[in-house]
Amino acid sequence: MFKPFALTRRGALLAAAGAGAGLAACSQEVRFDPLPAPEGPFKHGVASGDPDQTSIVLWTALTSERPETVRLEIASDASFNTIVEARDIAPRDGVIAVDGARPVKALVEGLEPGREYHYRFRHGGEISAIGRTRTLPDGPVERFRIAAFSCSNYPFGFFNAYRDAAEQGFDLMVHLGDYIYEYGHGGYGTEDAERLSRIPDPLHEILSEEDYARRHALYCSDPDLQAAKASAPWILIWDDHETANDAWRHGAENHDPETEGDWATRRDHALRAYHDWLPVREAEPLKARYGAVEIGNLATLVFLETRLTARSEELTLDTFPIDPSSDPDDPENQAIVQRWRDEVIGDPERRLLSEDQLAFVGDALNASVQAGKPWRIIANQVLMGRLQAPNYMSQTPLWLRAYMRLRGGFVWEFAQRTAHGVPMNLDSWDGFPADRERLYDTVKAAGADIVVLTGDTHNTWVNDLHDASGRRIGTEFGVTSVTSPSPFEAVNAPGVDFGKMAEDRNPEILRNNAWDKGYTRLTVTPGEIIAEQMILSTVKDRAFTIQPDGVWRVRPAEGGQAQAVERIG
Repeated sequence: MFKPFALTRRGALLAAAGAGAGLAACSQEVRFDPLPAPEGPFKHGVASGDPDQTSIVLWTALTSERPETVRLEIASDASFNTIVEARDIAPRDGVIAVDGARPVKALVEGLEPGREYHYRFRHGGEISAIGRTRTLPDGPVERFRIAAFSCSNYPFGFFNAYRDAAEQGFDLMVHLGDYIYEYGHGGYGTEDAERLSRIPDPLHEILSEEDYARRHALYCSDPDLQAAKASAPWILIWDDHETANDAWRHGAENHDPETEGDWATRRDHALRAYHDWLPVREAEPLKARYGAVEIGNLATLVFLETRLTARSEELTLDTFPIDPSSDPDDPENQAIVQRWRDEVIGDPERRLLSEDQLAFVGDALNASVQAGKPWRIIANQVLMGRLQAPNYMSQTPLWLRAYMRLRGGFVWEFAQRTAHGVPMNLDSWDGFPADRERLYDTVKAAGADIVVLTGDTHNTWVNDLHDASGRRIGTEFGVTSVTSPSPFEAVNAPGVDFGKMAEDRNPEILRNNAWDKGYTRLTVTPGEIIAEQMILSTVKDRAFTIQPDGVWRVRPAEGGQAQAVERIG
């Protein structure tokens, strides 16, 4: 979870600067009736995912008294006049049922590249909803459209972003992580759950495989998510909440072994449910889900795993080397803080990517460049661009600083630390700068540039990416949340633009919208990528409007050197 400078367990609603200027106005007391409960044996919808040129995963869940087979039909037309394949499939042996529902999926092979297909499931005279999918293209591609999502907290609001995307005819949906959240009722992001009739199931924080399966089943019951899944194939990567907040290789911030058991057991329960309830290929081992797909001669899409295979434990406030009230202009203090940044945060042993994964990324980028493709897109979990915390001791108005000082505690300590120049979020690539340079070196060695899609922050970002020497590596589009609250959302500080503060403090940050929710539309052509950062008027009502926060253009690299992104709308 994105949080300024590693806020503590379940405490990430408040941003560093603002913690405290008081909570925003209370929500209206209008209560929403529950959405109509789906009925029938296929009430969890249908989905497709992990496409390549000739194969794709098709998914549904069968609600039945017994683990019976279902009939899968795939057609080249929406009317199913031309069925290209039909087969019986059964739930995986040992799959856990949720109120009689067992997920079913099949890898369908032997399909034609770049072809639209329609699919459905049959059981006992009942027919599922019809899904639309397509294989990835081979050869020349003139236009390819991607929708990118992140951070979909079911109790916090309605999935309006999914609803809008379902109606846009995308070629591919990419989810960048935090597809589900592990918290129980009363935990993070659930304050509006009862009013919106979006109460998590189960009510407690999820720990067992059945718990995780139930949470996935709840998400699969949402009509807007069902519509988005049925409209196009998906590629999903996980961040932390698919297991537990701030997960790393050997644990998680939101996991206490003394009360919640063995971390590896919980992790594997979460990953088993993830693979059962989503249209994804089986990773081997389950924790090593990363890869690359080719979009014809147009682009290579690489998707990363930065949580469970190699990530070092996150650094916290405890490592800051001096009293936060120390004089930030004192040369000795500056030297101590700089050594902390260089030697503690910059420790080359701190990793996000394993050597195997880094080598895989290098091979994929090399092959893409050698094939003459204009684009290399990386689907990534946490912010890659450099984000130093704004100096809240000078950039905030006097009244806000006075309030923070009066409040004291963590809020005031963090505000004082920002005067010393500290990264905003050590859970991001800023907490692993040596590994970021290793990735950038891999990009440069391939003669490549990159366009990065990133989730996690519940903010919209447009970032220039530069290596330590200042060479431009590529562009990052930070995708805001589907519903999850911004860290600044609870801050009542009229006229204080925390996003603009981040832009002013950081040369790599071109745009930061610190509040709005939505998703990102990417249109890829040989000559340009157009990114539309779409923001919603609300997630607290199913009636909504949507508009771009900004429209941005990137052109292909020249001589391996990434070109600057430009705003065009």
